[in-house]
Amino acid sequence: MGCGRVGSTLAISLERQGHDVAVVDQEESAFRRLGSGFEGRRVTGVGFDRDTLIDAGIQQAYAFAAVSSGDNSNILAARVARETFGVEHVVARIYDPGRAEVYQRLGIPTVATVKWTADQMLRRLLPQGHVPEFTDPSGKVVLAEVPVNGAWVGRRITDLEDASGGRVAFLTRLGSGMLPGPDTVYQEGDLLHVATLADELPQVERVLDSAPQPAEA
Repeated sequence: MGCGRVGSTLAISLERQGHDVAVVDQEESAFRRLGSGFEGRRVTGVGFDRDTLIDAGIQQAYAFAAVSSGDNSNILAARVARETFGVEHVVARIYDPGRAEVYQRLGIPTVATVKWTADQMLRRLLPQGHVPEFTDPSGKVVLAEVPVNGAWVGRRITDLEDASGGRVAFLTRLGSGMLPGPDTVYQEGDLLHVATLADELPQVERVLDSAPQPAEA
């Protein structure tokens, strides 16, 4: 939702990676930013209107980014996408960093304008193949924000580490960083930053983006 500089950049980047993309904006003229080569869907309308979202294909969507120029519109659209249509991977752009804690409590990752980049948005939308936050000089160890399936809520962080083989370096909860202890439990809205070997990152992502496997009898 939103076809300004941020939204158009995201849409073009996602399409180049092979994804099917639909862009919603109230102003039809905004779609000019996409260029003639963009093959995705262009939908004119209000981004938090249910009928508009249905026209854009929200019922089949894997991820939703609310990147219009209004904080309230973005958070409302993100909530509709998640709570009404069940889209799991949702992110909202905000202009007021002071609201971030409130939005995090709603379980919706937010990105403040002052620190926004296209790569940060993509890391929250796509579960695999994103750019690590840090790579050591040898290129062998990476630190990456890894999306976690909602079925892990209520499990200890150590359970996530044991299953994935990664080490949770720190987590972001309600907008604040914290170091997990042996009894720290993963909560809805937590953002996990995992340290792992670079070639093992795809496996870590696959495990944590899936529901926990039942314990063997």
